[in-house]
Amino acid sequence: MTVLTIDEAVSKYREDGFCFPLRACSAAAAADCRAKLEAYEASQETGRLEGGMKQKLHVMLTWMADIVHTPAILEAVEGLLGPDILCWQTSWFIKEAHDPGFVSWHQDGNYWGLSSHEVATAWLALSPATVASGCMRMAPGSQGWEPVAHDDTFDDNNLLTRGQVMQAEIDESGVVDVELQPGEFSLHHVNLAHASHPNRTGDRRIGLAIRYITPHVRQTTGVPDSAMLVRGEDREGHYELEPRPSEDLTPKAVALHKRVTETRGEFIYRTTDIPTEA
Repeated sequence: MTVLTIDEAVSKYREDGFCFPLRACSAAAAADCRAKLEAYEASQETGRLEGGMKQKLHVMLTWMADIVHTPAILEAVEGLLGPDILCWQTSWFIKEAHDPGFVSWHQDGNYWGLSSHEVATAWLALSPATVASGCMRMAPGSQGWEPVAHDDTFDDNNLLTRGQVMQAEIDESGVVDVELQPGEFSLHHVNLAHASHPNRTGDRRIGLAIRYITPHVRQTTGVPDSAMLVRGEDREGHYELEPRPSEDLTPKAVALHKRVTETRGEFIYRTTDIPTEA
């Protein structure tokens, strides 16, 4: 598929609630990011990212901060949200080779506690995201639906924090498979219904979801929230601003990461009685 221009991407996003593919970086640069990710995974006690280590690593790893500041990604996001942009969250979605892990049909905005839909997710592929490897699947136009109730399943194989599943039937005949090559990304609306199947290939499917918001968006739950200013200005002051790390894993940045990821669980799990990791 031909890579979209920013104007084409914005038009598709407005119409369908998502757009792809866009190019963030070269395949070689994506491979370098993958190598850094896998080196960091190897440094963990379990050899993989678990719990809060799947979230917000950009506050303590310089190469992760570089990703959320990628000019090509920010140019596209600016076309959607305007010149003032905060990175509210990053989340790794990794499916191992022949992994039963999947993502159920859901709407992100249903459980984030944010005040408006001025939110866009850039999903960056560091390995091929194909139908066989369990690429994202999106329901065009669903960003215009009213919020749909979700059931929490906490399914061990569901990659979502709560295993949340929409209480709605999805017309599979209209679903689009969002296939991406390393270094490419997609954009999708916070209210868009999306999902993904397990990885049936012999390679990992590695994707990074970067959640961007405008400074106008507030956290409505009353739980303190934080974000990193990545472009423009923040004139609103709704968030604790996370500093961009100048070195990897400084004690101050590690402590910040621990605090903000633990705090995040207070609004992600606010409507459930089942305790689990973020």
